Amino acid sequence: MDYDTVGAQAFGARLRGIGLNLLVRDVLAQVAFLERVFDMRGHQATQDFAIVAYGDQVFQIHSDGTYHSNPLLTLLPETPPRGAGIEIRLYESDPEAACARAEDAGGTILQPPADKPHGLREAYILCRNGYAWVPSRPL
Repeated sequence: MDYDTVGAQAFGARLRGIGLNLLVRDVLAQVAFLERVFDMRGHQATQDFAIVAYGDQVFQIHSDGTYHSNPLLTLLPETPPRGAGIEIRLYESDPEAACARAEDAGGTILQPPADKPHGLREAYILCRNGYAWVPSRPL
């Protein structure tokens, strides 16, 4: 599927499995953060929406305004962290490289890279929207 040209209806019809959709205040800023820190790729990024690719996986980002009639919008906190309690694990991202880029891109390093007993070297990086991104690699 060509994520740069696919229409909304065709994109939605082809989604399978489990999906991830993040609500953010600024879609373009979030896409820029993900591209810079984790080498992700944003597609069709506008102020309201973006498709984001991480390897062969995709997820969506929507602005708050696109959820005007969605009941989830009423549950969002006024101030971050929005994503408290969720870890978005990136198993193919170098934690050292991500941390080196994160602060310049507006992120906060919650935990620097460390070897974990579950066999991964990982770090915790918080984006401005409050989501915890966990780049990791096998030990």
